[in-house]
Amino acid sequence: MPTVRLDKVSLSFGLKPLLDSADLQIRRGERVCLLGRNGEGKSSLLQLITRQIAPDSGEVWVRPGARVASLAQEVSPASESLVRDVVRSGCATDTFAAAAATADAAAHGDWEAELEVDQVISRLQLDPDAAMDTLSGGWRRRVMLGRALVAAPDLLLLDEPTNHLDIDAITWLEEMMLDFAGALLFISHDRSFVRRLATRIVELDRGQLRVWPGTYDDYLVQKRAALEVEAKHAALFDKKLAQEEVWIRQGVEARRTRNEGRVRALKQLRIQRSERRERIGQVEIRVQDAAPSGKLVFEAVNVTHTFGTTPVIADFSARIQRGDRIGIIGPNGCGKTTLIKLLVGELTPTMGRIRGGTSLLPAYFDQQREQLDPAASIMDNVTGGSGDTVTIDGRPRHVSGYLRDFLFPPERLQAPVSMLSGGERNRLLLARLFARPSNLLVMDEPTNDLDVETLELLEEMVANYAGTLLLVSHDRAFLDNVVTSTLVFEGGAQVNEYVGGYSDWLRQRKVTAPLAPRAPAAAPRAAPAASKARRLSYNEQRELAAMPEKIQGLEAEQLELQRAISDPNLFKDDPPRGAAALQRLQALAAEIETAYSRWDELES
Repeated sequence: MPTVRLDKVSLSFGLKPLLDSADLQIRRGERVCLLGRNGEGKSSLLQLITRQIAPDSGEVWVRPGARVASLAQEVSPASESLVRDVVRSGCATDTFAAAAATADAAAHGDWEAELEVDQVISRLQLDPDAAMDTLSGGWRRRVMLGRALVAAPDLLLLDEPTNHLDIDAITWLEEMMLDFAGALLFISHDRSFVRRLATRIVELDRGQLRVWPGTYDDYLVQKRAALEVEAKHAALFDKKLAQEEVWIRQGVEARRTRNEGRVRALKQLRIQRSERRERIGQVEIRVQDAAPSGKLVFEAVNVTHTFGTTPVIADFSARIQRGDRIGIIGPNGCGKTTLIKLLVGELTPTMGRIRGGTSLLPAYFDQQREQLDPAASIMDNVTGGSGDTVTIDGRPRHVSGYLRDFLFPPERLQAPVSMLSGGERNRLLLARLFARPSNLLVMDEPTNDLDVETLELLEEMVANYAGTLLLVSHDRAFLDNVVTSTLVFEGGAQVNEYVGGYSDWLRQRKVTAPLAPRAPAAAPRAAPAASKARRLSYNEQRELAAMPEKIQGLEAEQLELQRAISDPNLFKDDPPRGAAALQRLQALAAEIETAYSRWDELES
């Protein structure tokens, strides 16, 4: 029996249908990721399940007696409530069936509930006596996550659960969700999170829910092929419609001899074309490059910064040069934003010195979106209220056309920013940011709330940025694909530099205590004395020598298979061969990863 089922559910806001006779079933033990572009209606679907809104038609059915808990996308507003009380309130999670209990059972339940509250608070490393209004947005989100988890629900709904969480908390959440026995439906654009958790992908696209079996990477392959097929079918349909339109207008002789059945068919073609819902266009992200800065961008020498008597950064030295792409990693509250403010001159270090380079033109993306005025219109937030044009590459451009590149239609330009979703606000902040030339890009958590397609376009733009990049992010895939080195907060106010992205840091770091979100990390345990390096055997030397060629062969096979399955006719003409190709692709990914690991092992 499914835990939740949607039968022919339709939902519209205004003239825009979000769901059009949509069907979906989720069973116990499934971990279903709901994907879709910003504004498609993913959060509304979750609100249908929790009965915060009602469908226009169709049925939303939840198994009687099932406990349902949810985590909303927006951070909980600050209040004077204590963390323990907020987490404990999750024990009263709504069910869809009334239940009676004896006094003994209730007392037993209270004892178990308090134990679960303590465990969740401990796992999320929360301060139970802290007031909500003293916490940052990231910590308030952790508290609300604890509130959702404490009830041990049968159905758990998570809307962008990794937003504002640090990497340790995301990893902990992944482990907890892997052990979660109930049904899980989550919205996430964190590709590493989705890859690890999802047992099935469901995509909301133009009002339809489409199920994609297999992993996230299987979905990417199948989706690409499906879009190519859709584009070809649409092109053939449009060509036929154009031919019929030419025929109907051919003149008097054609009108006398025309087939009335053909006329009716043309009318039906017109109706079908008018009802076709086009995919939302892609964001056009392009940054305006300023004249290059000096070769030296920042130099920090023995920098220490304290708040009161507490050191946040201790004895930090680094040299950042033009073209460097630096990722900054660390738990919430450790001082990542403080480090950025020190580098750009918004704060003065308690000790040490920071020297900035010449000709710097910075552009700053702040995770709190404080640069946006929620009461002002979308257009005024980009132009500053001064006219209706922006200057792009030295030429004036109407703000309507510029904002269309960021998927804001002209009819919405006068809407206040307060009406936008989180993803739309991030798109608007990107539009505001890139309307000005820069040679230093400072981005503090830019990936929150962005859909996957926009995220990948942003990733490509940032990776090709000609200037210098400072990036604070908990998105592991984004870090791996963009940065060339990382500055990592590793406890005790120590900031250490590593070559490469997040995965490179994992390989390089020494075995130490986990990153602590608030208090300085415990001192590392004494490592055992390194054993004397062992010489490779003859067979191991041969294996090491052959490893590059082996990996090249595997990657060549992977590329060939990817090309093969991108042909839409493969799945139509030879489904077994298509399925075998997908299965081999999945196995190849594991073989390549194993080969690289073995190569590292032999070299070290």
